[in-house]
Amino acid sequence: MTPSDDARKPSQDTPYAGLTPELVLDALDGVGFRGDGRLLQLNSYENRVFQVFLEDGSVVVAKFYRPGRWSDAQILEEHSFAVELASSEIPVVAPLQLAPTEDSRLKVSVNGATLAQADTSPERFRFSVSPRRSGHGPELDDDATLARMGRFIGRMHAVGRRSNFMHRRDFSVQTIGMASRDWLAEHRTVPDELESAWQTTVDAALAAATRLFDECTELRPLRLHGDCHPGNVLWTDDGPHFVDLDDAATGPAMQDLWMLLSGDRAAMARQLAVLLSGYDAFAEFNRHELRLVEALRTLRMIHHSAWLAQRWSDPAFPAAFPWFASSSYWSQQISQLREQLEAMAQPPLSLPSRR
Repeated sequence: MTPSDDARKPSQDTPYAGLTPELVLDALDGVGFRGDGRLLQLNSYENRVFQVFLEDGSVVVAKFYRPGRWSDAQILEEHSFAVELASSEIPVVAPLQLAPTEDSRLKVSVNGATLAQADTSPERFRFSVSPRRSGHGPELDDDATLARMGRFIGRMHAVGRRSNFMHRRDFSVQTIGMASRDWLAEHRTVPDELESAWQTTVDAALAAATRLFDECTELRPLRLHGDCHPGNVLWTDDGPHFVDLDDAATGPAMQDLWMLLSGDRAAMARQLAVLLSGYDAFAEFNRHELRLVEALRTLRMIHHSAWLAQRWSDPAFPAAFPWFASSSYWSQQISQLREQLEAMAQPPLSLPSRR
């Protein structure tokens, strides 16, 4: 999907150069959240996220969206999904409703009640505000934690099946894998001496992933979190919760499960069985999707390379990923994709029979 005009980039090379601490505070003030001057930038490469301390003693999280990535309609659909989940008592932190104030130093408008835009002309920054929630990563080597994660995701997917996304992207071999491969090839990202080997290998890997998706009969895509790895889950005494649905998409249920698995095939099969023991209490899992684990891993690898390349002009990326500019990175990618070809040729993970 192409971004809307109202999502234009402030700068192609430095998209957040104008996002100063003063602007962040003024933008929040423009929707009624008056900061006391204290800001803490949180880890996020794609967007810019700040913990903002307010004069009334409360704390909120302000998320400034990367210009040009999502359209307003896509962001608002993400927000609507989060609100729907929260209203179903599923622990997801939903964005707060916003309204512009009259005495703001910035021109701030609000779209759809949850998406604000600070206009500093010619730059415009879109942002949302949510309550602060804390927690730590889940201990996935504990079966009780895995089963609880399965229940959590099963409940989320039960809500996800109630309706469809109209604007969010589809998670498929074409949109995640082939589009990434084509972008990398078109922009000649791979070093010349490795380009032929990479192209041959990535084409074979995508063909294998396509075959596995085609073999996954009765596939019923649904609304997903989309990027459900342990770093996106916060755990508290009350259990897990998500604080961000930035990659929400339509896709197979397995996309929200496979990144919680680790180790060899036997270990992953056992972990997945524990996850599904909780999941199946709230949503029916299509066992044909067991064959998608390695295909989804392959798509994520290819997409990650394209993501890094597409963001390389952002100064934060060369600083955080200096190895990406090296030939050794692409040699390693070729080797890993060849390993994925072997993994995708293996039979699907085998789970114990259900009684």
